[in-house]
Amino acid sequence: MTQPAISDYGFLSDSRSGALVGIDGSIDWWCPHRFDGASVFGRLLDPRAGHFRLAPVGVGGPGFRVERSYRPDTLVLRTVHHTPQGSVAVTDALAAETGARAHELGMNSPAVLIRVVEGLSGRVRMELDFAPRPEYGLLTPYLHEQPGGGVRADAGPVVLVLRAGDLPLRAGRDRVTEEFEVSAGQVIGMDAAFGQAYGAPPPRMDPLVAIAETTRAWEAFREAHRYDGRYPELVRHSATVLTGLTYARSGAVTAALTSSLPEQIGGDRNYDYRYSWLRDFSLTMRALWVAACPDEASRLFAWAARSIGRFGDEPVPVLFGVEGERDLSEHHCDHLRGYRDSRPVRVGNDAWRQRQLDVPGEVLSAVWRLRDYLGATFEEELREMVLGLTEQVAATWHLPDRGIWETREGERHYLSSKVSCWLAMDRAVGLADRLGERADPRRWAGVRDEIRAAVLREGWNDRIGAFTGAFGSPELDASVLTLPMACFLPATDPRMRSTITTVERELGTDNGLLRRWTTDPAGFLLCSFWLVECLVMAGEPRRAEELFERVVGHANDVGLFSEQIDLTTGAQLGNMPQALSHIGLINAAWRLTEPNSS
Repeated sequence: MTQPAISDYGFLSDSRSGALVGIDGSIDWWCPHRFDGASVFGRLLDPRAGHFRLAPVGVGGPGFRVERSYRPDTLVLRTVHHTPQGSVAVTDALAAETGARAHELGMNSPAVLIRVVEGLSGRVRMELDFAPRPEYGLLTPYLHEQPGGGVRADAGPVVLVLRAGDLPLRAGRDRVTEEFEVSAGQVIGMDAAFGQAYGAPPPRMDPLVAIAETTRAWEAFREAHRYDGRYPELVRHSATVLTGLTYARSGAVTAALTSSLPEQIGGDRNYDYRYSWLRDFSLTMRALWVAACPDEASRLFAWAARSIGRFGDEPVPVLFGVEGERDLSEHHCDHLRGYRDSRPVRVGNDAWRQRQLDVPGEVLSAVWRLRDYLGATFEEELREMVLGLTEQVAATWHLPDRGIWETREGERHYLSSKVSCWLAMDRAVGLADRLGERADPRRWAGVRDEIRAAVLREGWNDRIGAFTGAFGSPELDASVLTLPMACFLPATDPRMRSTITTVERELGTDNGLLRRWTTDPAGFLLCSFWLVECLVMAGEPRRAEELFERVVGHANDVGLFSEQIDLTTGAQLGNMPQALSHIGLINAAWRLTEPNSS
């Protein structure tokens, strides 16, 4: 079986977890307990790891056509299947709690998957194939028909109950398979409800009511947020995707929904992105500030402060679980083939052990952005966090680290990390009057200036005419485009202008995408949006606008981005939907709106 393209998937979310539904009607990824929990449907990573397919018989064959769209400002997905016999719509959603509105979305999500079939014309024969495989496909459940209709699946810690209204469901040995016909005007609602074996039973919901309630919950959330800049539809949709990647109970924004979708088909750079990265903090905060409201930014910040806790001698971890877990030790799921045989499949991410010196700068930049909301004098926990981060940077900025791309090949003196250290010290100096008697702005300013001098001396390469990826290196790296955004150098500075030109020439591609380095096999969407911002700041708004519109053209049919784009085929690669890609879009759109925004 050929697995669907990554771009064939639509994204469902209840801000507790998310699911991916293919254009073929198959839900191939759902970790219902929470984003970083175990899957019950995992066909995304192995055909045997579970799915829930609902589509016309023969979908994909001659005479079949599919159209998909989200209901406006929601993650409720409507797929219309046109067949030789007629047309049918399937509306999919992860249910919101009944009555949830605006910021209540996701706080008490019931973990129920809703699917509603509606006949539009003719008479269409449909096929249902429900094959849960909990624990990433390790478990095959027992199936039991339920009094009053429905089938219950039990395996290990998981309970799933599938109901389909008046449609009779029969339990097979390890799956439920049914065929049924839908006529024009006929509506059939289904729900698959998750529960824990030793907890409360799975909830029961009316699918039609649940779809309406979930739609209203998403609409109310969007109505509470305003965006008055350019490209409003694109920004609002990307903001909705970010909300869908947010674990509402803590405010943590996950980097992506999935694990182990490859950067290169058949390659081994396949990582688990279902966690929240402090490294991405200031970019995320800025996007939330632009497209959402201070409430989301403030909640994300509170989660980070709690997750970091009191400081010791160890570096601050670069990522945490969605409820602040620190130990995210990685293991391989050797029983899974991987997406299109791209192994290994990883659960957990050992980047949590790395030294990444840019993390404090990301956090202190966020504190600076929120300073007017945090008070003239910081409370103890916040004060201790800022002081601890500042002193850690002062003591360690001169060390090598793994860098923004989290290399596993060893440590180097990465330029973007040093600039982030400079940013941390600069923000600490600006916040000193809120930090009490232990603040030492004079010493901090001295460290800041020392870092700046080192970057300008060691990071510039005269032969290439650009800042390079690491001290003393001739290798270009797109991460140097962050220097103007960190206010380290203006984009109009001759050295920065030369760097932008060189990076665009050497790392750019014919399709408007930018690679991270010269041997990178794919275009990296975030870097492409960084280039848009740099062009605006360098005084080239028309070119920036043209590039922005080319880059956003790489979204799939429902406006979703993965992490990267294959330069030959244009196929999406990497985990999806990818928060940083949508964050990059929001920030670039705002830069085109407000060129001098910070």
